[in-house]
Order: sequence, then structure tokens, then C-alpha cells
Amino acid sequence: MTNNKKHILVIDDDAATCDFLRELFEEEGWRVSAALNTAMALAAVQTEQFHLIVSDINLNEQWNGIELLKHFRQIAPQAQVILISGFGTLETAIEAVREGAFDFISKPFNVQEVVATARRALQLAEEATPPEPETLKELSARYASSGLVGHSRQMIELYMEIARVAAYRSTVLIIGESGTGKELVARAIHQHSPRVAHPFIAVNCGALTETLLEAELFGHVRGSFTGAISDKKGLFEEAEGGTIFLDEIGETSAALQVKLLRALQESEIRRVGATKATKIDVRVIAATNRNLEQEVKAGRFREDLYYRLSVITLLVPPLRERREDIPLLAHHFLRRTCAETGKQVTLSEQALKALYDYDWSGNVRELENSIEHAVLHSRGQVITEADLPVRLRKRKEGDSSWQARTFADLPSLEEMERRYLLHVLESVNGNRTRAAEVLQIDRRTLYRMAERFKINLDGE
Repeated sequence: MTNNKKHILVIDDDAATCDFLRELFEEEGWRVSAALNTAMALAAVQTEQFHLIVSDINLNEQWNGIELLKHFRQIAPQAQVILISGFGTLETAIEAVREGAFDFISKPFNVQEVVATARRALQLAEEATPPEPETLKELSARYASSGLVGHSRQMIELYMEIARVAAYRSTVLIIGESGTGKELVARAIHQHSPRVAHPFIAVNCGALTETLLEAELFGHVRGSFTGAISDKKGLFEEAEGGTIFLDEIGETSAALQVKLLRALQESEIRRVGATKATKIDVRVIAATNRNLEQEVKAGRFREDLYYRLSVITLLVPPLRERREDIPLLAHHFLRRTCAETGKQVTLSEQALKALYDYDWSGNVRELENSIEHAVLHSRGQVITEADLPVRLRKRKEGDSSWQARTFADLPSLEEMERRYLLHVLESVNGNRTRAAEVLQIDRRTLYRMAERFKINLDGE
């Protein structure tokens, strides 16, 4: 009977981590073996059959988790592989997916997430044939730096989504508040796609009038309007073979939305004043800080264009929902500003705490500007709270409620997220498709959230 259990191999050079994962998985009724180094791991894979391999990336040996993954895909193609790391980045997530990993989990562990991810991987190991490693390697060649910064769970999930969608031509709609880095996400998708050798062109749809935006996007022929002294390619043609990023897509007029819909449906555009259409090969990525579903209901945005744009939807989390990334981002911007200004300063603990406690309505962009302000206003080698913009400082010296503020009696972010998910499910009578739309996530992410919070979705 034991032989019929799902068999998992845990690989980590920390014995305590191996013991923790072993206990966690055995509580689920799975059989678990452990390896403390690459030699033990390879020997185990060659002698036993595993349904799932869970390996740390940083093994402090000649081989790391990525290199082990490559060998596992060759000698144990039937096993799904989950990689874990305390230093998750977009590049490692991309490489993990490219080499065939089922998923990528960051430390410290969220126990429910680890179990839910393992459960999905084991189900896939039973039902699906693993993709060929050669196919995964062909998704892209060399990757440029993305500019995205963050090790939080939300950012790791975003990295994984970028890794999954980058290789395809499907349109992507990126949603998120102003200043969250939607253009960086779009650039990362392009940079990690087969289109990387071709142009990435970004245009702010809210910065131009309707007439100018149409001419910029589609081009014009000589004499089509006053000042059109020669034929001119539009940005769609300039982006041939690459990607065009339409920022603030919700600001476009109804007339322009019709033309954009045709460009997406027919893969062709018509220059202003032209009688013939021009075929194009361009991937379209759009972004907005508006709720396009509400815009559709209000008649301000075409429903057919919305569905054409949102084949894949990515949500960029606001900074206040990933506070653990604030110190990382602050030091990132500090290093860059010091390099640009020639100043050598560091952040005091007091200043860093003020940054962490602030709500950041302007998100990452506001943090970047605040760090630049602090560097320029610093009078010594250490940035203090007094060097920060006024809005970030403590309210006043005598405000004991500010100084003694505690969040011990408030629910955690995890609990608030669980309550909100339950509220949404109740409001849509358990309809999973509608719940995913309201939450502006895909159904896969909805299932992951439900598994993490142990919420039953069977009552649709």
C-alpha cells in the first residue's frame, strides 16, 4: 500500500528544512525521501521513481538547483519539479520555467501555499505528460535586465506569470494603480520573449489628442492633413516583429477604439488618408489604472475591444500590499541616485521605518521620487527622517498615538485577503468565472487562492 503513495524527493543542504518539508508532506499522506546534497539527490533519482521533486536553488555546491533541474528533466522526466529560494528574482523564475520547473516558491514558506502547489504538481504528474525540455529552451534566447525589483510572494507570482506568457503572441492587459511599474512589466514580457531582437515601443494614450494619437499609431500619407508633407510610418509599423505597449488604454476615444480593434482582429492597420491596409506582425500589450469592466458597463469602452485586449490579464500589486519589498526598493533607488549624484549616503533605521510605515498612494514611483528627494536634501552621510519629504515624517512630536501605534489587534493581510475572497464569492453566488473577473485575476490564480485559504469552490 505504501508503494501506491505519491513519492516526493526533498533536496536542501539544510537538514532542518528537509525535516520540516518531510513532516509537512507526510501529514498529507505522501511518501517523502530527503537529500542533503546533489550526490544524494542524483543517486536517489537514479534508483527510485518520484512523482515530485522539491529542491532548493542555492545548495552551496558545484551544482545549484537550476543545474539539478536540467538533469532531472533528462533522467526523471515523469517527475514535476518545484524550486524554492530565499532570494527570488524574475531572472531565476524565468530560468526555472524555461528549464521545465512546475513552479517557483520563495522563502519564508507559506505552509498552505507549499502544500497547495505540491498537490497541483502531483495531480499534473498523474494526468499530464511533461513538456520536452528542448521546447522550453526555445522560448527565448538571452534576456535583458527587466528593472523589476521585489522578493515578495506577490512579485514572485507576477514573475511566474511573466515567464509563462512571454513566449506567446497573445495580447496582454496589465492592470494596476499608477506608479506600480506596469511599463516595466510590459518591457519584461518583451525582453523575455522571442521578439526581443525587435523593437519595443511604448506610447501613452492619454498624453495625445485623438487626432495626434491616431496619426502616431497608424501613420499617415502625404497631404492627409495640414502639415503632412510626406508619408510617415506609424508606431505599429515601427514596432514590426516586436511589441507595442499602449499605456492608459482606457483614455482612448470610441472612434480610435474601433481602429484598434481592427488592428488586433485583422493584424493590419490603415494609415490616415490611405486607401489600402498594411499587414503588421506586432504583439500588443496594454495597461490601465481604470476598471475597464466598469468602463464597459458605463459605455465608455468597447466590450469587444476589452475582451480582445484581456486575453491574458496581469495584476501589478500596489506597494502597500507588498511592504516587505520597500527596504529592497529603497536601497535599490538609493544606490542608483547616489551613482547619479556622486553622493555617498546610507539610510538610517529611523528613515527606513518611516518608509515602511507610509501607505504609498503613488506606489513605487512615489518611493523612487522620495529617495531622490532624501539624497538631495541629506546634510550628512546618513539619511534621517528629517531628510524625507514632509508627508512621510511623523505627524508631530507630541502625538503619542502615532509613536505608540500598534497593529497587533488588526487582522493580518492574509486574513484580510481571505475575507475579501469570501465576500466576492458570496456576492457572485459562488460563480468562479465571475469571481475571477471581479478580482481581475485568472481562474488559475483564483484556484490557488482558494486552496491557500482552504475555501471550497465546488458550489458554483
